[in-house]
Amino acid sequence: MGVVIVSHSRTLADGVVELARTMGLGAARVEGAGGTDDGGLGTSIELLERAVAAVDDGDGVVLLADIGSSVMTARLYTEDADGAVVLADAPLVEGAVAAASAAATGGDLAAVVAAAEEAREYRKLG
Repeated sequence: MGVVIVSHSRTLADGVVELARTMGLGAARVEGAGGTDDGGLGTSIELLERAVAAVDDGDGVVLLADIGSSVMTARLYTEDADGAVVLADAPLVEGAVAAASAAATGGDLAAVVAAAEEAREYRKLG
Protein backbone atom coordinates (compact mmCIF):
# COMPACT_ATOMS: atom_id res chain seq x y z
CA MET A 1 0.00 0.00 0.00
CA GLY A 2 1.41 3.36 -0.98
CA VAL A 3 0.75 6.99 -0.18
CA VAL A 4 1.60 9.94 -2.45
CA ILE A 5 1.63 13.59 -1.38
CA VAL A 6 0.64 15.96 -4.19
CA SER A 7 1.55 19.58 -3.56
CA HIS A 8 2.34 22.80 -5.38
CA SER A 9 5.62 22.92 -3.50
CA ARG A 10 8.39 20.34 -3.59
CA THR A 11 9.55 21.57 -0.17
CA LEU A 12 6.09 21.14 1.33
CA ALA A 13 5.65 17.68 -0.21
CA ASP A 14 9.08 16.57 1.03
CA GLY A 15 8.31 17.80 4.56
CA VAL A 16 4.98 16.00 4.70
CA VAL A 17 6.61 12.84 3.31
CA GLU A 18 9.31 13.02 6.00
CA LEU A 19 6.75 13.41 8.78
CA ALA A 20 4.43 10.71 7.42
CA ARG A 21 7.27 8.22 6.99
CA THR A 22 8.50 8.87 10.51
CA MET A 23 5.06 8.67 12.07
CA GLY A 24 4.24 5.69 9.85
CA LEU A 25 6.77 3.67 11.82
CA GLY A 26 9.27 3.84 8.97
CA ALA A 27 7.41 1.03 7.22
CA ALA A 28 5.07 3.13 5.08
CA ARG A 29 5.71 3.60 1.38
CA VAL A 30 5.31 7.37 1.00
CA GLU A 31 6.51 9.57 -1.87
CA GLY A 32 6.03 13.17 -2.85
CA ALA A 33 4.96 14.75 -6.10
CA GLY A 34 5.61 18.39 -5.33
CA GLY A 35 6.15 21.30 -7.63
CA THR A 36 6.88 21.29 -11.32
CA ASP A 37 9.44 19.34 -13.29
CA ASP A 38 11.82 22.32 -13.22
CA GLY A 39 11.48 22.82 -9.45
CA GLY A 40 9.00 25.68 -9.54
CA LEU A 41 5.64 26.02 -7.84
CA GLY A 42 2.80 24.13 -9.48
CA THR A 43 1.84 20.56 -10.19
CA SER A 44 3.15 17.94 -12.57
CA ILE A 45 1.32 14.87 -13.80
CA GLU A 46 4.72 13.36 -14.68
CA LEU A 47 5.96 13.71 -11.10
CA LEU A 48 2.70 12.22 -9.88
CA GLU A 49 3.06 9.26 -12.24
CA ARG A 50 6.62 8.61 -11.04
CA ALA A 51 5.64 8.85 -7.37
CA VAL A 52 2.73 6.44 -7.83
CA ALA A 53 4.98 3.97 -9.65
CA ALA A 54 7.53 4.20 -6.82
CA VAL A 55 5.04 3.25 -4.08
CA ASP A 56 2.66 0.97 -5.96
CA ASP A 57 3.08 -2.59 -4.73
CA GLY A 58 -0.15 -3.77 -6.32
CA ASP A 59 -2.36 -3.14 -3.28
CA GLY A 60 -3.35 0.40 -4.25
CA VAL A 61 -2.19 3.96 -3.72
CA VAL A 62 -3.78 6.77 -1.73
CA LEU A 63 -3.21 10.34 -2.90
CA LEU A 64 -3.38 13.37 -0.62
CA ALA A 65 -3.33 16.79 -2.23
CA ASP A 66 -3.00 20.33 -0.96
CA ILE A 67 -5.09 22.84 -2.97
CA GLY A 68 -6.33 23.91 -6.39
CA SER A 69 -4.51 22.38 -9.32
CA SER A 70 -2.92 19.72 -7.13
CA VAL A 71 -6.41 18.43 -6.37
CA MET A 72 -7.41 18.72 -10.02
CA THR A 73 -4.27 16.87 -11.14
CA ALA A 74 -4.84 14.11 -8.59
CA ARG A 75 -8.49 13.77 -9.60
CA LEU A 76 -7.55 13.58 -13.27
CA TYR A 77 -4.98 10.89 -12.52
CA THR A 78 -7.46 8.78 -10.53
CA GLU A 79 -9.98 8.79 -13.39
CA ASP A 80 -7.73 6.44 -15.37
CA ALA A 81 -6.58 4.32 -12.42
CA ASP A 82 -9.50 1.85 -12.32
CA GLY A 83 -9.95 2.28 -8.57
CA ALA A 84 -6.37 1.28 -7.73
CA VAL A 85 -5.43 4.91 -6.96
CA VAL A 86 -7.77 6.95 -4.76
CA LEU A 87 -7.70 10.61 -3.78
CA ALA A 88 -8.55 10.95 -0.10
CA ASP A 89 -10.71 13.89 0.95
CA ALA A 90 -8.46 14.68 3.89
CA PRO A 91 -6.28 17.39 5.39
CA LEU A 92 -2.80 17.13 3.93
CA VAL A 93 -0.58 16.72 7.00
CA GLU A 94 -2.92 14.94 9.41
CA GLY A 95 -4.29 12.78 6.62
CA ALA A 96 -0.82 11.80 5.43
CA VAL A 97 0.26 10.75 8.92
CA ALA A 98 -2.94 8.76 9.46
CA ALA A 99 -2.69 7.13 6.02
CA ALA A 100 0.97 6.20 6.51
CA SER A 101 0.22 4.72 9.92
CA ALA A 102 -2.68 2.67 8.54
CA ALA A 103 -0.62 1.50 5.57
CA ALA A 104 2.33 0.56 7.80
CA THR A 105 0.11 -1.63 9.94
CA GLY A 106 -1.28 -3.54 6.96
CA GLY A 107 -4.42 -1.59 6.14
CA ASP A 108 -5.99 -2.21 2.75
CA LEU A 109 -6.90 0.60 0.36
CA ALA A 110 -10.28 1.28 1.96
CA ALA A 111 -8.80 1.34 5.48
CA VAL A 112 -5.99 3.70 4.49
CA VAL A 113 -8.42 6.08 2.76
CA ALA A 114 -10.74 5.93 5.79
CA ALA A 115 -7.88 6.68 8.18
CA ALA A 116 -6.82 9.68 6.11
CA GLU A 117 -10.37 11.01 5.88
CA GLU A 118 -11.04 10.50 9.60
CA ALA A 119 -8.10 12.84 10.26
CA ARG A 120 -10.45 15.64 9.24
CA GLU A 121 -12.08 15.18 12.65
CA TYR A 122 -8.88 15.65 14.67
CA ARG A 123 -9.40 18.64 16.92
CA LYS A 124 -6.59 20.85 18.10
CA LEU A 125 -8.75 22.71 20.60
CA GLY A 126 -11.60 21.37 22.77
